[in-house]
Amino acid sequence: MSASDYQLPYFSPKKEKDLRKALKNLMGFRPHYLPYYITALTHRSINDQTAANNERLEYLGDAFIGAVVGEYLFKKYPLRDEGYLTEMRSKIVSRNSLNDIARKMGLQKLLHFNQADRLLRRSQIFGNALEAFVGAVYLDVGFKKTQKFLLTRILDPYINMDELEHTDYNFKNKLYTWAQRHNRELEFVTLSESAEAGRKVFQVAVMADEEEIASASGYSKKEASQLAAKAALEKVEKQSDPQKEED
Repeated sequence: MSASDYQLPYFSPKKEKDLRKALKNLMGFRPHYLPYYITALTHRSINDQTAANNERLEYLGDAFIGAVVGEYLFKKYPLRDEGYLTEMRSKIVSRNSLNDIARKMGLQKLLHFNQADRLLRRSQIFGNALEAFVGAVYLDVGFKKTQKFLLTRILDPYINMDELEHTDYNFKNKLYTWAQRHNRELEFVTLSESAEAGRKVFQVAVMADEEEIASASGYSKKEASQLAAKAALEKVEKQSDPQKEED
């Protein structure tokens, strides 16, 4: 996609200057073509036109991050097998991990989205925006400079490999492990499907032996299930450790 495919909305000289400064602080270098970044930082809740929001750039950034992280792990762990490398890459590029990194970077302060939507605030749009942002950097400055940005500005400061090795972001898997250990029958049930701001919203409940432990909402069944599993894990962990209730 060429630069001409992006239409820059009107920015006052001061607003454009402030954005360029914020981007330079974030990336370590000045952006060349601003519309790439504006698109990357525009969520569909603000503009649902395909060319004007960050969903296409999210696709591009996701592919780029996966390739760079794959090469990084391949070189960092020369004696590790394919299974280990795949698991570590999945943890680094998971929505939870990228969402956490985006918040630590301060990317959420630049993202344009419907802030009145409380469900959006609890979702993983910031991690999605980080992928889109990487896609914008790639279009703007090319492979080598984007690779350096990803390694020095994202992986090095925000990813602790030793800690990540012992972290499991798959809350559903952890909950299934708990259920097996306690001989409980686990089931994820979709309670409802509704529309909100033109998008489907799913509410999913976690059932253990037909008893509801927790429920959550999300813009996909997968997202709602993970959020419900996370809430259920927090609940059962508190029940198994009463001290956590007091903390």
